[in-house]
Amino acid sequence: MVADVNLSPPGIMVMEREMAQFSQLPRLCASMRLLEFPERYVFEPMDGPHRPLSFDRVTGEASFVEVMPIDQDVPSSTIYGILGMIRLLAGTYIFVITSRDEAGTYRGVPIFRVSSMRILECNAQFEGLGDEEKKDEVHFLGLLKSVEASQGLYFSFETDLTLTTQLSPGVLKPELQSLWKMADPRFLWNRHLLEELIERKLEPYILPVIQGSYQTMQILIGDKLATIALLSRRCIRRIGTRMWRRGANLEGYAANFVETEQILEVDGYTASYVQVRGSIPVVWEQIVDLTYKPTIRPLCLDETPKVVERHFRDISKRYGSVVAVDLIDQQGSEGVLSLAYANAMQRLVTDKLRYVQFDFHRICGHIHFERLSVLYEDVKNSILEQRFFLANATGDVVQIQLGVIRTNCVDCLDRTNVTQSLFGRKALETQLRHLGVFKASDTIHKDPSFDAKFKAMWANHGDEISIQYSGTPALKGDFVRYGKRTVFGLIRDGFNALARYFYNNFTDGVKQDAMDLVAGHYTAARNKPSPFKLNGLEALAYLPFASAVMLTGLTMTTVSLRQVGQDIYQFFYSVVWAGLTASTMALVKANGRQFCNRPRLCALH
Repeated sequence: MVADVNLSPPGIMVMEREMAQFSQLPRLCASMRLLEFPERYVFEPMDGPHRPLSFDRVTGEASFVEVMPIDQDVPSSTIYGILGMIRLLAGTYIFVITSRDEAGTYRGVPIFRVSSMRILECNAQFEGLGDEEKKDEVHFLGLLKSVEASQGLYFSFETDLTLTTQLSPGVLKPELQSLWKMADPRFLWNRHLLEELIERKLEPYILPVIQGSYQTMQILIGDKLATIALLSRRCIRRIGTRMWRRGANLEGYAANFVETEQILEVDGYTASYVQVRGSIPVVWEQIVDLTYKPTIRPLCLDETPKVVERHFRDISKRYGSVVAVDLIDQQGSEGVLSLAYANAMQRLVTDKLRYVQFDFHRICGHIHFERLSVLYEDVKNSILEQRFFLANATGDVVQIQLGVIRTNCVDCLDRTNVTQSLFGRKALETQLRHLGVFKASDTIHKDPSFDAKFKAMWANHGDEISIQYSGTPALKGDFVRYGKRTVFGLIRDGFNALARYFYNNFTDGVKQDAMDLVAGHYTAARNKPSPFKLNGLEALAYLPFASAVMLTGLTMTTVSLRQVGQDIYQFFYSVVWAGLTASTMALVKANGRQFCNRPRLCALH
C-alpha cells in the first residue's frame, strides 16, 4: 500500500473523487432523430426527456419545439451530436455528427471518435448576395466541406476531455458544472462553433469536442490487470498546418501545441503523467516555394525574448516547473532557430525553468535512437522532482504533478514523438514501481507483450497527431513501434516525406483557411473585401498550366532536334521551344511561392 503524502504547493486540500458526481451533470443528448422539413430542421432526442430543437432553414434561428410537428413523409436520419454552427454571408451552417466509433473509456465512461459529419445548410438568403459575395460564399462553403474530413475529433457525453485527471472535478477542483463550462478553452476544438448555442442556452445540445488522439491498452502484470491510456489534446490558439503555422505569434502562442496525458489504472489506483509539445516559441516562418526544404527565417528578432518569456510564463502558470527539451539541429538550416531560441532562454533559466539542448540528428543519426538514453539521464532528476499525479483506491489524492517537460523539434512530430514515448515509458515504470506492481529491477522491455502493446500505442498516437498537422503518419514511427529502424520503415518514411511535400505546396493553404474559419480566427461578413481575390502574378500563377507548357516545350524541342538533319529550320524551332521551356522554368522557380496553394484568410503571425 502506498502511503498518502502532503500535497504541495500548500493550500490545496485532499478531496475525495467520486465518479458518481458526473451523473449530476446536465445530461446531453446522445442520439437524435433529424427531421428535414422544407422550412426547418428538427432534432428529436431519442434518449431522454429533452425538448426537441429546431433550426429555421431560412434564417438559421434556433429554438426549442414545444409540440412536435405532425410526422410527415420527410427525410430523417440518426445523428449523435451537434458540433455547432457558423454564420457566413448567405446564412447559417450547422455541423452534425452522422456516425461515431467508441474509442474506449476514460474515467469510467465511454469516449467516442467522430467518424463522419455533415453540414446542414440554412442559406436561403444566397440569392440576395452580390456576384462577388456569391463567389465568396461558394469558396467559404468549400472550406466548410473540407472540415468534414477532419481527423482525430473526440467527445464524451459524461466527462470533460479537455482537462487532465489532476484538474478534473472532484480532484483538485470542487465545482461541478456543465461540460462546456468546465472545459479548458485551449483544447475546445468547436469553441467558436458552440458560441451561438451557448448564447441561446441550448444546454442539452452543447457538446464539447477535442482534436487529438486517444489510445488505450490493457495488460496483465503478474496477477494485476492494468489499463493504460494515452490522451492528447491539440491547442486551437494557433491551430494550423505544418508549413503555414510555424513558431509562435507575438502573444507567445506556439503552433502544434499538444498536451499529452498518459493514464494508468491498476489495483484501484489512478496515476497520470502529462507532457507537452509545441513549435519553437520564437516568431519564424518557412514558406513553401516549390523547393523540397524551404528556407527557415526568424522574424521580429527584437521581440523574440518577450515572445519566449510570454510563452513560458503561460506554461509555468498552468503546469508548474518546466524542462524545455530542444531536439533541433544546432548547425545547418535549423541552426538559426537553435541560436535564437537558446539566446532567449539564457535570460529566463531559473530553478523552475530549465533549457536542455539535444542535437537529435547529430547524436542519434537516423538509426541509433537508443542514444536517447543520454538525454533521459540528463533530465531524469528534474522529471522525478516534477513527480506525477496519483490517487488511491478511495479517491484520495496521494500526490500531484508539479511540473512538465516540454519537447520540440522543428515540426514537433517525428523526433518529438520518439522522445516523448521514451519519457512516457520511464514515467510508467516509475509509477508501477511506486505502486509495488514492478520490482526495482523490472522494466516494460522485459515483458514482450507489454513492450509491444506500449510501443504500438505510442506509434498510433504519433501517427494521428502527425496526420492532423502534416497530412501523413509520423516519420521514424518504426522505431517507436518496433524499437528499431527497419527497411520498410525507411521506405515508408520516403513516401510520407514526398506526400508531405505535395500537401504542403498544393493543398494545405485551403486546409489552413478551413481551420481558421472554424476556429473563429476569421469572421466572414458582408461588405468586406473578398479574401479570395487574386492580384498581379498570382492571378496567372497556375502550376498545371505552367507544367503543361514545360512538358510541351521539352517534347517539341526533342522532336525538332531529331528532324534537324531533314530540315535546317527545325534547329531554329528547337531553339524557340527550348527558350520557352527555360523561360517558363525560370519564372516558376523565381516565383515559387506564387504557384503554391496559400491560405487567404489570416496572416501567418
